[in-house]
Amino acid sequence: MTVRVRFAPSPTGPLHIGGARSALFNYLFAAGKGGTFILRIEDTDLERSSRESEKDIIEALHWLGIQWNEGIEAGGVNGPYRQTERLKTYEEYTNKLLQAGHAYLCYCTEEELERERQELISRGETPRYLGKCRTLTAQEREMCEKEGRKPAVRFKVPNGQQIVINDLVRGKVNFDSDGIGDYIIVKSDGIPTYNYAVVIDDVLMGITHVIRGEEHLSNTPRQVLIYQALGMKVPDFAHISLILNTEGRKMSKRDGDTAVIDYFKKGYLPQAVVNFIALLGWSPSGEQEFFGMKELEQEFSLEKVSKSPAVFDINKLNHVNAHYLKEMTDTDLVEFVLPFLKEKGLFPSEKISDTDRQWVTDFIGAVKEKINCLVEVKEYIHYFRGAEIDLPDEEAAAILKAETIPSVLELFGKKVMIADPLDSAAAKQILKEIAKELTLKGKDVFMPVRIALTGQMHGPDLDRIIALLGKENVMARLRQTISRI
Repeated sequence: MTVRVRFAPSPTGPLHIGGARSALFNYLFAAGKGGTFILRIEDTDLERSSRESEKDIIEALHWLGIQWNEGIEAGGVNGPYRQTERLKTYEEYTNKLLQAGHAYLCYCTEEELERERQELISRGETPRYLGKCRTLTAQEREMCEKEGRKPAVRFKVPNGQQIVINDLVRGKVNFDSDGIGDYIIVKSDGIPTYNYAVVIDDVLMGITHVIRGEEHLSNTPRQVLIYQALGMKVPDFAHISLILNTEGRKMSKRDGDTAVIDYFKKGYLPQAVVNFIALLGWSPSGEQEFFGMKELEQEFSLEKVSKSPAVFDINKLNHVNAHYLKEMTDTDLVEFVLPFLKEKGLFPSEKISDTDRQWVTDFIGAVKEKINCLVEVKEYIHYFRGAEIDLPDEEAAAILKAETIPSVLELFGKKVMIADPLDSAAAKQILKEIAKELTLKGKDVFMPVRIALTGQMHGPDLDRIIALLGKENVMARLRQTISRI
């Protein structure tokens, strides 16, 4: 059997972490089996769906490096790949179900359905449709039509049937058809519902495995019944666990960023995000922590996907991202970092000079070990750029009151002026010479110089700060500090 899987997002917003994980697991499963991965769009929610959201989802998948063989953009023999472009196909299958007696027209209004729902709730029963229109006569249907009622189409759920799902992650799951109630498969406006359209699409696209989030498990019996009514083979299902926050609740906006685009904007690397979400609910066989995409394709299997909820821990993501940042060369990171520097008003022109590019490369080398994601570089710019410094706090200011400070700063200034070039090595040498010539401990030189140039007692390596500030800015900052003390 040739494996065929799909990811079918609804374009009602950005791609979220849970959706990205479903896409990734489908991609990895297909890649590992030499199968086909399809991307299609479920856009039958006409009010909320948009091409803009569709574009955002596609761009997020591309950014993550998740590639599909068939579907939107890629094309294929099973198109079109948007549900709103497949309405005639759904209509054909709806007529088949109606003619075979597996479905019927329902003329109930929203108000009638809500009254029925509230009555069931008041009796402590599960809300469901009780089949009022199941047995309408031709005359009764005609009367409804004359009243101007537009019918929906309901699937006729068989009574007393056990629906068994042999889930590849959760094991055997049983559902009782009597608790489902006849459900709408085509709304009164002619638009198919999710549970109906997804089955027709999966059938016609030859989907062999449906890998999706646990929240879809309750939809599965409704879908299985449609497969059976059409006489079609039911695919294998695999429902992967929910993603919870560190407090054990389902992730939401209150927990911070849930959309993939948010992590792109913060400067997380795509390979880090992929590595992180791959481990949300899947456990590799060994102790390996970091996986490239090719390694994931070889290692991934549904047998190692846990039925227990996965926990989204931002500290773990930061750890993984920091690893990949350190793996990349400073030169390779320049293009990733530039957008964040531009946000702070640096290098506004589209083309960056070789001199500025070298500065950015050296800047990355100075801060790379201290950051978890690239947006954090903005917090370090003030150390390395500009002639102005902040006033030191009380503790730092107290250090500048020591009697040796004037001689330390004066000698530092003289040596900076004659240094050529003023690079990191020269800066280290200058600090050593001052300590030796004034017979001071290293910290009695490094600390006052650091405070004089940054206004702070802690921060990146001092020699890198001096080199990246450049002679002009170093002297400007030094003069400011000397004037204050």
